Amino acid sequence: MSEDKPAESGETAHADANTIPNGRGHEPGEEITALAKTPAADDSQNPHKAENAEADSQDFLSGSDEKKATRFTDFEGKTSFGMSVFNLGNAIMGSGILGLAYAMANTGVVLFLILLTVVAVLSSYSIHLLLKSSGIVGIRAYEQLGYRAFGTPGKMAAGIAITLQNIGAMSSYLYIVKYEFPLVIQAFLKVDNPAGEWFLNGNYLVIIVSVAVILPLALMKQLGYLGYSSGFSLTCMVFFLISVIYKKFNTPCPFVDFSFNASASVVNITAMEPGGETNPACIPKMANLNSQTAYTIPILAFAFVCHPEVLPIYTELRNPTKKKMQHVSNISIAVMYVMYFLAALFGYLTFYGEVEAELLHTYSRIDPYDTLILCVRVAVLTAVTLTVPIVLFPVRRAIQQMLFPNKTFYWPRHIAIAAVLLTFINLLVIFAPNILGIFGIIGATSAPCLIFIFPAVFYIRIVPKEEEPMRSVPKILAACFAGIGFLFMIMSLSFIIIDWTSGSSKASSGH
Repeated sequence: MSEDKPAESGETAHADANTIPNGRGHEPGEEITALAKTPAADDSQNPHKAENAEADSQDFLSGSDEKKATRFTDFEGKTSFGMSVFNLGNAIMGSGILGLAYAMANTGVVLFLILLTVVAVLSSYSIHLLLKSSGIVGIRAYEQLGYRAFGTPGKMAAGIAITLQNIGAMSSYLYIVKYEFPLVIQAFLKVDNPAGEWFLNGNYLVIIVSVAVILPLALMKQLGYLGYSSGFSLTCMVFFLISVIYKKFNTPCPFVDFSFNASASVVNITAMEPGGETNPACIPKMANLNSQTAYTIPILAFAFVCHPEVLPIYTELRNPTKKKMQHVSNISIAVMYVMYFLAALFGYLTFYGEVEAELLHTYSRIDPYDTLILCVRVAVLTAVTLTVPIVLFPVRRAIQQMLFPNKTFYWPRHIAIAAVLLTFINLLVIFAPNILGIFGIIGATSAPCLIFIFPAVFYIRIVPKEEEPMRSVPKILAACFAGIGFLFMIMSLSFIIIDWTSGSSKASSGH
């Protein structure tokens, strides 16, 4: 069966001719479709010419040939390499970092490092599959890849997964705002017993932040404009990381809750008895399995999900080539990998088994008025708030692809979708369950689809058999990759269900 839908075959031929270079200069010529033969062959005679013309052809393609994507890409990619790294890094770096110390406490240091490394490498490979598929068909929209591979069901599956995944992510970010912002204001104002003041009510604060900060940024026409806010967001997270490392060396080990913590310095001396035995609660576990381990895998999977954002960022990259976008992805993943590991390690080594699912709450148990931790909380709040617009872009794009596939860019619709989405997410957050529940369930369902299953299956369907037979190594690898995704999804979901039914879950019992 031909992968190309007859209706768009004319445009396909043109599109394929234009995207020949695909970072190598001689790729999908006559293999794609008979239609693509003639123009493709001409270009592949001269790979260098094709290579040089790639940027123009990609932009030209985006603007005029690919009718489906005109409304998103009818401009030349203007976003620099650095800004793209910031945007993708910001998309990866979510509130997941706050749960990683808890994940480490429940897996042990070595197991955590292995899992984190595996997830990072798999994420990078998955982006490679996405970029390769998009290069072959000249489409830079996740939903359209789904359409090219499986027709409308493929498009809907991708659109729904992106929508669920990113609504889950935005909910968890806004949940942090709802949860943390009132505590921070309370601590700054030193209000011990709040008497129902409106500015200490998380529900009001979430709405204010959504309207005042998130909505204006979400109304930008292009993702590239958010590069500056993404850079600032990442700076806030670096501050968070430095503070976590600093705190490790300033917190006594068997740590004492604030109520007993008369003098931290005295406690510190008693905790470090010279020549005495180390308190067993202060020895890091290298490997550790318990009922909460079930949550760590989805939380880690959630940690590197940036796949819905990859293609929009690729579309806006200046002089886009597959190789350049892969570099953007690898740098973003590598930087986040280091930050994640350090934050988890030092967070865990500060509190060991006492660490909570939300790291910053554990610090407040020591001293609710600690100025540094208050600043860190403000920084994390700023960072997660600035990530919401980045994550909202692919959802709006998915909704447009699903509901208004042939409409050009239209400001009222652009604004309306953002406003409706934010309203819906605010309602979710105001009546939402515990943050771990959000992470666990969404991490276990849509994340494996977007990271493992879809890129692999689309790749197998889109790369022509003439170029890579079904038994070729890349396709077998992609099939195994999809298999890992299914396994991972079944495993995480069954863990979570067992955990819930046994009633020991922190997600179901609340904090």
